[in-house]
Amino acid sequence: MSSTGLLTKIPAMIFMAGILFSCVNDLDTIQKVTFDEDAPNDVMREFNMFYNDFGCARVKIYATLAETYMTPTHLTKLKDGVKVDFYSEDGTIISKLTALYGEVNYETGEIVVRDSVGLLNLKKGQRLETEELFWNQNDSTIYTNKNVIIKSPDNSVQGWGRGIETTQEFSRYKIIEPYGKFNLSK
Repeated sequence: MSSTGLLTKIPAMIFMAGILFSCVNDLDTIQKVTFDEDAPNDVMREFNMFYNDFGCARVKIYATLAETYMTPTHLTKLKDGVKVDFYSEDGTIISKLTALYGEVNYETGEIVVRDSVGLLNLKKGQRLETEELFWNQNDSTIYTNKNVIIKSPDNSVQGWGRGIETTQEFSRYKIIEPYGKFNLSK
């Protein structure tokens, strides 16, 4: 081999060695660049969660998108539509809750839903409409201090006020501050 051929190959070999050894991924550097402390720990599409009691479904929660965070509080944010089915002891759905947004707080055992909230009692056909509701999983109560409207199956208003207390069955309720005019028939 001639000395000119060797001299042209040496810079090419040094260049190739430089490329090979410079492509080392430092995991700490990558994590610093890509880590976002505000990002969810888990993201799930078509989220379904069931609460069971002795093998029988009591509550089913569905959301189009769910983001779970572990810190500072363990919670799941439910986005793009939330649906909750409440079941009776015999396994039939007795009421339905819908909203555009919700949060499951695992530390307090409370679920809050917001934005276009509706709670429907399937047997009576009555519907509660509000902008925010809280559901306490520990005692199955539902409440809010926001404005509420309760409509009958024919869309006539049965109740109107600020704040409500009821159970997840929505069979009986108490409006905290009722107001408005009502035409009551027989």
